[in-house]
Amino acid sequence: MAKRITSGKREREKLKQTKRQDKQKKKEERLSGGSRSFEDMLAYVDENGVLHTTPQDVKPKEEIDASQIEISVPRQSEIEEEEPMSGRVEYFTASKGYGFIKDAAGSEKYFFHITNAPAGIAEGDRVTFELERGTRGMNAVRIVISNK
Repeated sequence: MAKRITSGKREREKLKQTKRQDKQKKKEERLSGGSRSFEDMLAYVDENGVLHTTPQDVKPKEEIDASQIEISVPRQSEIEEEEPMSGRVEYFTASKGYGFIKDAAGSEKYFFHITNAPAGIAEGDRVTFELERGTRGMNAVRIVISNK
């Protein structure tokens, strides 16, 4: 008995045949094109890291005197001291050990801890203070009562 040939089998065979023919054509084109020369495979890199097919013009490099290169951080001639800010103690709780100072120049409030304040500080006192960055923002430190 002979095997049955269905239309699906015929279509698959045609597809396989066309793939084989395409592959054979590509192989012949590749072989007929000849081999690439070594120079065709080279790529040249310029001073900016860009690849080129042709070599770039070689420019003479600038000579730099190594003694003129500063390695360390240059010294500051003057360290500017910040003037202490002034304000008023807006809120203070001795039992919890913290308070807030309202800046006289603006409407900013700054947190302070009892360890950074003098012993006799109370609400309503006029104070001078400096600012330091804390974990939650700016903190008032080195607090001095200016007048009661």
